[in-house]
Amino acid sequence: MTTPGPVDLLAFGPHPDDIEIGMAATVAKHTALGYRVGLCDLTRGELGSNGTPEERAAEGEAAAAVLGAAWRLNLGLPDGALADIDLHVRAIVEVVRHARPAAIAVPFADDRHPDHRQAAALLASAIFKAGLRRYAADGEPWHAQWVCAYFINDSAPPSFVVDVSDVYDLKRRALACHASQFRPAAQDATATRLTSPLFLQLVESRDAQFGAKAGVRFAEGFMVREPVVRPLLTDRWPGAAPRP
Repeated sequence: MTTPGPVDLLAFGPHPDDIEIGMAATVAKHTALGYRVGLCDLTRGELGSNGTPEERAAEGEAAAAVLGAAWRLNLGLPDGALADIDLHVRAIVEVVRHARPAAIAVPFADDRHPDHRQAAALLASAIFKAGLRRYAADGEPWHAQWVCAYFINDSAPPSFVVDVSDVYDLKRRALACHASQFRPAAQDATATRLTSPLFLQLVESRDAQFGAKAGVRFAEGFMVREPVVRPLLTDRWPGAAPRP
């Protein structure tokens, strides 16, 4: 594995298109503001009905370039067989320890896809062990400030949303990079849930709904276990005139 450089935000995805589905615009917003973002796919998606692992890797790199990510890794863990075993845990621990992110994004655990559920459990174990000084893996122990979960297929009322209205077209462009999954050109392509135009419509409608509820055009939702801290209930200065 190539040792990744430090980043502010580190996003993990079970397959090469999952980060884009769930939080591509949030990645783009961070990079546009000058933050370094690293992307790490756990598997090559080799069990997918369409696209070869090589095609999917190239699509992931193209999407990362669109989003302005500092780097993208693929750990090559077995698609369909992610597990909380030392071999898988250690690979993730070493990414976290070398990337030293302030925030980590992982898939929402309550997802219909078994790989996404297994990835969430594996990542929870690995992120915890990344901070244990006696866990044997390369790199110094690291504790991220917090871990957020993003939505791929299924969602729930989010803990908070990120307004991504101004960068949402970059999410569309990043998703378009994954042509083997959403618009396969091969004559023997298999019709799947992802190849239906309704799937991308579903993704966009979810982001539009999160946005509408927050009073913006588009937003991506995230879940956290810990309470979200605000310094006050208002962001106005004391004695300021009421807003119109």
